Order: sequence, then C-alpha cells, then structure tokens
Amino acid sequence: MLSKRIIACLDVRDGKLAKSVKFVDTRDIGDPVEKAREYYLDGLDELVLYDITASSDKRDIMLDVVESVAQEVFIPFSVGGGIRSVEDASKLLWAGAEKINLNSAAVQRPELIAECSYAIGNQNVVLSMDILRVGTSRDFPSGYEVVINGGRTPMGIDALDWALRGEELGAGELVVNSIDADGTREGYEITLTRMIAEAVSIPVIASGGAGKPEHLLEVLTEGKADAALVASMVHFGEYTVSGLKQWLHDQGVKVRMRW
Repeated sequence: MLSKRIIACLDVRDGKLAKSVKFVDTRDIGDPVEKAREYYLDGLDELVLYDITASSDKRDIMLDVVESVAQEVFIPFSVGGGIRSVEDASKLLWAGAEKINLNSAAVQRPELIAECSYAIGNQNVVLSMDILRVGTSRDFPSGYEVVINGGRTPMGIDALDWALRGEELGAGELVVNSIDADGTREGYEITLTRMIAEAVSIPVIASGGAGKPEHLLEVLTEGKADAALVASMVHFGEYTVSGLKQWLHDQGVKVRMRW
C-alpha cells in the first residue's frame, strides 16, 4: 500500500497568502513563501499553490511567486491558476513547479488536458475540480456540479462525468475540492470523495473542510482518498504538519514519517 500524503494548499491573491470560506470572504493571512518554507521543514509531503484570481481576472499566473516558493521547497510542488496552454504549463515547470493544476480552462476546452499530458507527461498533470452539491437529478446523476472561475460560474457538468473524462484525457491525479466544505473546518465531503475515488484509477486528493486530525483520518480511510489537502488548520498554527502525520501514524495510517 502506498503511503497517504499530506498536502498543504497555498491560495495566493496578489502575491499574498489568502483564505476564504466557501470561496467567498477572502482575506489575506500572510506570506506564501514563508509558509512554504515552514511546512517543508516540518515534513510536508507535497505543496500546491493556486493563484486564485488568475482565471477570473483572465491573466497569467504570477511566475515570480512560483519561483520564490520553488527555491524554498524540495518536495513535489504543484501550481494552478490561469493555465490555458501547453506554453503556460511549460513556463511553470521552468519556474520550478513539478506539476501543473488545470481547472477552469480545461473545463472550457477539455483538449487542454490531453495536450499537456502529451507535452509534459500525465504524471505532471493534475485536474483540479471545484464542485458544488446540487442534488441528484437527470442533469446531475451524481448530485454534484462542476463550477469554474473560483466558484463563480456553474457549468452544467456532472462532477463524476467530468472526473472520468479527465482521467480518459490524460490527467494523472484529481483534486476533488468541495465548495460546500471549503474553509468550514467541519470535515471533508466524504460522499463526494469516495464516489470519485471508487470510479477512477488515478490518485484522488481530497480538498475542502479539514479542521481537525479526525477529518483527515476519515477521508483517507472511509473517503478512500490517496491524499488530504490542508489549509486553515495549519495556516493559523493550531496544528503542525509533523503533528498531523504522527497522529495519523498512531491511528495505523501509513504515512511518510521523518524518523
């Protein structure tokens, strides 16, 4: 069995670390470079950085921030926001990212997933999905809808269908981000995460809602996620990466420990 991963998420707006609740009420909370260094030194498995307004503002991602963070961490580093072409993806890799996260542009033009997978390898292409619970219907048999542009634009696409399509097109991993759970610190969307994890054969990263160690345990076991993404619970200093990993290890979850 592969080790479960803890991934810290840095949402960046105008070069500053930001945090929101359900994609609204966003506020600046610090320096992303300092946080990246802190989490890396504390044993983080992987880091993801999202430029959260690049797509909605229709601009390119801030390469200077990516370069600064990449100089501080020596673990897998994934970056998303405003990636619309293979050229955009290549620029991020040159700036120090190891993986690229596709989201809004891929929903609008799914061929982008295949193009990036062919150009840089599917192991470096992550499909990040922002998902809203809408209830089961003919249009949404899974009960969940894909939204883009930082949660601003519903797309009329069933979340499970999109996950399967993304895998077929060449995504190497999926981030399943629940807008309903985002920033609430009340737990991950277990039903959604498990449904997608059981349907695809690529790794699934659970995102949105982490507030205490028990939430990570639940999503990594009952939710069948391969990795758990954390933000608020470490950004505000209530928990540490090393503390979370030790707690999960003590519960019998296989994680990478620093002995």
